[in-house]
Amino acid sequence: MKFLTVAEAAGVMRVSKMTVYRLVHTGHLAAIRVGRSFRVPEQAVHEYLRELHADQNTG
Repeated sequence: MKFLTVAEAAGVMRVSKMTVYRLVHTGHLAAIRVGRSFRVPEQAVHEYLRELHADQNTG
């Protein structure tokens, strides 16, 4: 399993780091805490984007 930093996850998602932090804190994006920082599973980023895409296509 590959983990991304918040900055890396933001780059993949093409959003700001603050948006990634907000998604993590609201529970919309899985992450683990490592010391004072978060690591986001790469798979979680892809799943979130897939769900977001599916929601936009059905709404």
